[in-house]
Amino acid sequence: MTERHVAIVGAGIAGLSTAIALKTQLKYTDFIIYEKAADVGGTWRDNTYPGCGSDVPGHAYSLSSELNPDWSTYLVSQPEIRTYWEKLFYKHDLGRYTLFNHEITSLNWDAEEQLWRLTVADHKAGTEKQAEAHLVVSAIGGFMYPLFPDIQGQESFKGFTWHSAQWRHDVDLKGKRIGVIGNGCSAAQLIPRVSENPTVEVVNFCRTRQWYSPRIQYTYPAWSRWIFRHIPLLLRFYRNYLMVKAELGYLIFNKRHTLLIGIVKRVFSTYMKRTAPGKYREVLVPSFPPGCKRIIIDPGFLESLHKPNVSMIWDPIEKIEETGIRLRTGEFIPVDVIVFATGYGLNPKVPMCGTTKISLQEYFASQGGPTSYMGTCVPGLPNLFTLLGPNVATGHSSVIFSEEVQIQYMLQLMRPVVNGKVKSFEVRPEASDAYNVWLQKRMEDSVWTECSSYYRSDRKQGKIIANFPGSMTLFWWTLRKPKWEDFKLVGGESWIERRRWSDRTRLFGAVAGLVALICFGLINYKSFRQDLYFWIQKVIDAWK
Repeated sequence: MTERHVAIVGAGIAGLSTAIALKTQLKYTDFIIYEKAADVGGTWRDNTYPGCGSDVPGHAYSLSSELNPDWSTYLVSQPEIRTYWEKLFYKHDLGRYTLFNHEITSLNWDAEEQLWRLTVADHKAGTEKQAEAHLVVSAIGGFMYPLFPDIQGQESFKGFTWHSAQWRHDVDLKGKRIGVIGNGCSAAQLIPRVSENPTVEVVNFCRTRQWYSPRIQYTYPAWSRWIFRHIPLLLRFYRNYLMVKAELGYLIFNKRHTLLIGIVKRVFSTYMKRTAPGKYREVLVPSFPPGCKRIIIDPGFLESLHKPNVSMIWDPIEKIEETGIRLRTGEFIPVDVIVFATGYGLNPKVPMCGTTKISLQEYFASQGGPTSYMGTCVPGLPNLFTLLGPNVATGHSSVIFSEEVQIQYMLQLMRPVVNGKVKSFEVRPEASDAYNVWLQKRMEDSVWTECSSYYRSDRKQGKIIANFPGSMTLFWWTLRKPKWEDFKLVGGESWIERRRWSDRTRLFGAVAGLVALICFGLINYKSFRQDLYFWIQKVIDAWK
């Protein structure tokens, strides 16, 4: 077998999941994980602000192959999530395949050699080197580039300032006045925790309204953790139950379901008005439908607004000055610390140039924003796969599931390459275009089109680039098997012909067997009943 080297960019959740799948499913270890930081964990390594945690149940936020019976609570905090992924890193001995403090700064496709040439910065040594890879997996995700708003005067501020994803634990907040810019999920999580100290005053500068949902949270008792640990089948059943329950949440994202949306709006708005102080009730409730922006599972934010040391300001910011924030009304708000809880930029920063000699950034610009095929492949970039790429995210379920679906899809494309049967796969532009026309057509019925949000390419009125317009079941079905005709192959013409012939033969044989069985069943009904299920299963397997 001809070895094909794999480069994995990032040692976060997606990168570790890919490495584990390569080792356990393909039994393949010729890969290197390039991680720019000094440790694993990705977004769960970087986001350490007070109150940071997942709004997805912990048992749905673990790999299907690595269930964790020891989650302490229903919704899990950042330290526990990071510990889970660190344990997997050591369990699968991924340290021997990982280069820490190494960042890939550019990727260029060598068409003659059919491989990627990587420029790698060694941050620890302060040097730069070249590397090669036959396949590249971009596993940096969508939460790696903290986004700062375009506000005049940021550099003039004399106090402390940082992004919520870069929390300064060395700064003592006692006795300080903190301005938190932004009122999304991270702000909703950190404000209740920071304001627990009565000497800390928090001023939340808000721009857009959000929907807040009641939060379900409880601790798993020791006996339930014991049962999950010793009866794995029950743990898997419980996880599947959580996934199915989450799938039902997608129903409110289709704006045709007006009755259901109306009920959810009533439930959320009632909760918000009953929980928040009276002076904020009218400015909190949005006019757009729930789910248009990410729904905030309220971690105590609305209740914290009752505290005397927490306040909200809805007047727009004019500029930042040396000792505070100036509003457009002319009012000046003095602050000692400014925290930007303003989300992340979704556009990748690493220059990538493939067969078309057009960079990935230029291709995205020509498409009106990040665009890909199945969220995984990009025209002009052979043997390169993106995890958690455009239109993969979900507003209702676990991103771990969609990531695992992508990995299973990706492995089917990688297997013939690592086995030396194919040199490269490249998605055809027309196939990618057709897929994205289908995506955007489905978007027309989604609530995401009803407001501005980070789901859009320009965060205003651009096309939806973050979410998949369907249930996770549909996402799985769409990616269950590659459509080989949608790809251009190099060095694998005979392999693809054999593959197509094998697929056709399997399907024809299964259908023929089913037809023969039905005909036989007209004569012998008893045998027909006994064998019908077997042949239906054969057809399903062939169709897969």
